[in-house]
Amino acid sequence: MLSTLTAAATHWGGPWTGGFGFLFLLIPLFWIAVIVLIITLVGRRRRAYWQQWGPHAGWRASSSAEGTLAERYAQGDIDEVEYRKRLEVLRANRPTQP
Repeated sequence: MLSTLTAAATHWGGPWTGGFGFLFLLIPLFWIAVIVLIITLVGRRRRAYWQQWGPHAGWRASSSAEGTLAERYAQGDIDEVEYRKRLEVLRANRPTQP
């Protein structure tokens, strides 16, 4: 029985690790998980920043205004003449693209 326990301890890492050599894999797995978590969080924040303050942020705001205007026209809140006048004003004041 003692020889079986000794063989099992040697199999799982030997006497230098106290018989828990498989736990040695948890250390690199922990650090890999920490690094992946950091990269994921930084990437999300970066995407959120660029969506709000990126080079085409003004263009999206203008497109959003045109979309709202088109919805109002489709619902019948404004007539075609007013729609075209407001659309012309929106497009004239659109920020220039780089």
